[in-house]
Amino acid sequence: MIDKFKAKFVEESNDNVHDLEEALLLLEKDTSNNEIIERIFRAMHTLKGGGAMFGFNQLSEFTHHLETVFDLVRNNKLSVTDDIISLTFESIDHIKNMLEMGDVDDADELANQAAFIQRVQQFSNSDAPAAAPVASASSASTVKDDGSKTFLITIKPNEEILRNGTNPFYLLDDLHAMGEAKVVAFYEKVPVLSNFNPVNSYCHWQVVLNTEESVNDIKDVFIFVEDECEISIEEIGSGNLLTAEAISSTIEEASKLQKSLTKEDLIAKAAASIPGQDKKETKKKVQLKEHKISSIRVNSTKIDELVNLVSELVTIQAQLNLFAENDGNPAVLALAENIQKLSRQLRDNAFSISLIPLQSELMRFQRLVRDLSKELDKDIDFVIEGGDIELDKNIIEHLTDPLLHIIRNAVDHGIEMPDERIKNGKAPKGTILFKAYYSGASVMVEVMDDGKGIDPEFIRNKAINKGLIDANTELSRKEIFELVFLSGFSTKEEVTDVSGRGVGMDVVKKKIGEIRGEVSLDSEIGKGTTLTLELPMTLSIIDGLLVKVFKNQYVIPIANIEKIHALDTVSFGKTFNHVVNIDDEQYPFIDLRESFETEVVNKGTEQLILVKYEDRKVGLLVDQVIGEYQTVVKPLGRFLKKQENISGASIMGDGTIALVIDTNRLIHNNAVKKYRTKN
Repeated sequence: MIDKFKAKFVEESNDNVHDLEEALLLLEKDTSNNEIIERIFRAMHTLKGGGAMFGFNQLSEFTHHLETVFDLVRNNKLSVTDDIISLTFESIDHIKNMLEMGDVDDADELANQAAFIQRVQQFSNSDAPAAAPVASASSASTVKDDGSKTFLITIKPNEEILRNGTNPFYLLDDLHAMGEAKVVAFYEKVPVLSNFNPVNSYCHWQVVLNTEESVNDIKDVFIFVEDECEISIEEIGSGNLLTAEAISSTIEEASKLQKSLTKEDLIAKAAASIPGQDKKETKKKVQLKEHKISSIRVNSTKIDELVNLVSELVTIQAQLNLFAENDGNPAVLALAENIQKLSRQLRDNAFSISLIPLQSELMRFQRLVRDLSKELDKDIDFVIEGGDIELDKNIIEHLTDPLLHIIRNAVDHGIEMPDERIKNGKAPKGTILFKAYYSGASVMVEVMDDGKGIDPEFIRNKAINKGLIDANTELSRKEIFELVFLSGFSTKEEVTDVSGRGVGMDVVKKKIGEIRGEVSLDSEIGKGTTLTLELPMTLSIIDGLLVKVFKNQYVIPIANIEKIHALDTVSFGKTFNHVVNIDDEQYPFIDLRESFETEVVNKGTEQLILVKYEDRKVGLLVDQVIGEYQTVVKPLGRFLKKQENISGASIMGDGTIALVIDTNRLIHNNAVKKYRTKN
């Protein structure tokens, strides 16, 4: 059971580390932001407390020292510097290793940890200049109702609490983290030295806490020690009563005389300090707010299982529809239609659960840009737009490595050194913009840098020198940039740790293709480079159009379809170079019967399906359009894995197979085939 709780702690701690990393990146841009500093302190404090509770003692000790540094920062005793931020980033990496490895007893590893702790302690023990003091409400002599509340909390631990591994001081730390607090320690029960037992707890405490948190949040601090302590939480009044001189002097007197604080005495002192508030109002009982759970944590394997079950339900739904149509019973048909509506709603809900925002993965890219820019002595700002755009988690998992490589290239190849940028009339700081937005049923991701750009002629000459193209080959600007995605192509002459090994962009294109996406590149000399990814929102179920080519059935994603035309065969007999004229507009088309090498069934009428491809429309010629079909996309087997024009297969209601056409790949490969034939 304890292993289950430890695993849960590690999972939640990784979320805290992610939040810590994100906050630190924000702090680097605004070093005086107190809200961000508090956010960092709370994340560290949570890691420290949880680590001690679940046996990660080394993690707890290490985070305690780091927390001390930021406690000095938040109390304006230490300024945020580049050295502190850099060390904290290193500490985050160290914490990640500790979460993965747990406590270790290896001598070398313990020595490394001790050395790291010593580096952290240098900041907390240094005489670094203090931050500029911030005006505080504590200097006021009267109490203002700022939305916060003041509580009297009494904590009386059992004598055996230390033996169970609980440190009461962590409880006090947690209360301090919730707001402003003053503590009175009572030690009258501490025995003489001859009777003193170091494993017993003899003290108890009273805390006057001002916080914006609720009573339930305060109770959560003691959730694991409820059976080991006597806990009392009483509301004194609204506003920060610690700013009242009468309250402060009462607390100081109680500490000196070892006299217990009482709610009634504090209320009496506070009543005179609160403008417009009488004693009766101050004594009003605390109204507990209703606690609602707005979100839950679910293991990703359970979501995958849910999506798979919904996929199977959709397949069975197709069988039910076929049976209902063949049976012809109106009652069965109506039942099938109702179940189809419900299964569609269930499908949409299941997939909305499996979608996660891109922002969840963008933190590692921000960290990458920061670390690489410092390594290369460049000054780069990483800007995010559309981080709340959601994608299937399986797509995001496959997207991470390609994006890492693209961003590495932008930092290494794209952004110039600061002096070079100034010489070219640019700001010394470069910018990499990550932009995501919806486009129909797809998500577009653009990675743009304002660097030196890429010279198309340079790419062409490089490709000729590498033997990738012939010197006499004529290429459009777009086709030249496509050469960057060929295997072994690199614009970097020297090999570095960042990039330039001749492997990369071809892998990017392959990885994006595996998730049915497209990647393209555009660049302008002196202004920068843009890489654009077009991605499907989900991989498992799509709305498709079922068509027939000879005796075989295929599915075309409806999201790609613009229009369907029924034309007589004579119209296509007059076409030249596979271009057809419809409503005074010319459209190139692909005859799927030729592409799939099947016989031509001449029925006098041809079905032309216009689909979107980049910035134009291309027709797909089929024998018959059957109708809309909710398609469960199953991966192809290893024998068909290299079939680029087909992205998967679907099991029909009658048990037959329909192949799902990847229209982008089909059109692209057809164009390449024509180009090679021509040359």
